[in-house]
Amino acid sequence: MNILVLGGAGYIGSHTVWALIEAGQNVVIADNLLTGFRQALHPKAKFYLGDIRDAAFLDDLFTKEKIDVVIHFAACSLVGESVTKPLKYYDNNLCGTKVLLEAMVQHGVDKIVFSSTAATYGEPKRVPILESDPAEPTNPYGETKLAMEKMFKWVGAAHGIRYVSLRYFNACGAHESGRIGEAHSPESHLIPLILQVPLGKRDFISVFGDDYPTKDGTCVRDYIHVMDLAQAHILAAQYLVEGGASDIFNLGNGVGFTVKEVVDVARAVTGHPIPARIEARRAGDPAQLIASSAKAKAVLGWNPQHDDLREIVSSAWKWHETHPDGFEG
Repeated sequence: MNILVLGGAGYIGSHTVWALIEAGQNVVIADNLLTGFRQALHPKAKFYLGDIRDAAFLDDLFTKEKIDVVIHFAACSLVGESVTKPLKYYDNNLCGTKVLLEAMVQHGVDKIVFSSTAATYGEPKRVPILESDPAEPTNPYGETKLAMEKMFKWVGAAHGIRYVSLRYFNACGAHESGRIGEAHSPESHLIPLILQVPLGKRDFISVFGDDYPTKDGTCVRDYIHVMDLAQAHILAAQYLVEGGASDIFNLGNGVGFTVKEVVDVARAVTGHPIPARIEARRAGDPAQLIASSAKAKAVLGWNPQHDDLREIVSSAWKWHETHPDGFEG
């Protein structure tokens, strides 16, 4: 397959590119490097520097490259920022996707795998969350991702584009080689924040709330290794190439870990005491977010290989310990 990965220099995008190339696929990357890194690019992938909101850039790319499937990671993704800067998210996420779909229609590219999110669900009505559960986002990030899904649906109906939307939960971990990993600025994900303590970048980890109705009072989340996410994108692309119908799939382990459990595992992996400080709850934090991935397993044949929390944290630590300043270090 000839696959175009939009946002292929970012965290999940770069890991997917590496997995695609390891699987023998031909990969073209387009990224504006707004949040991605040149150092995360695979040397065997062809790279175009540009923005998907630029119609001329996309026209040039699709003219030069024969693309079978697009994998779309190119979006702003910070929940908190989306609340304070909603127009940035509508511009980058929605307007960018509109320009992309226009280019795909114009050039006859009719298959796309979309990096969506559990944020489309908002406050879950039940756990584990099913794809058929109500989608009621509680922030502009989730709202724009849901709107992008609906854009694929209606453009697909009008122009024959087929899509797979992958709604995933807490991405974490790093490539086993330790050459690429998670690097965000600012960092908002729990595991990298915890690992900043043994790296000397913070004195303690804040735990927001210990009075939730969970086994130890802290929030429960479904952590999914980034290489398992990468495999799901590859399977989704194959599914579309083989004629699969448009669909939406959750991606998670189906098992939740509390914040305290993650901190305890990080202590064991790093050998550092990692002091924790209990803080007030954050507004809008659900007590539990756990996915049912039964549909992805049944339809796509997806089978997570890295679902052990210690393995996840160990792979992240291998990356952060050798890259304490991310790709800038």
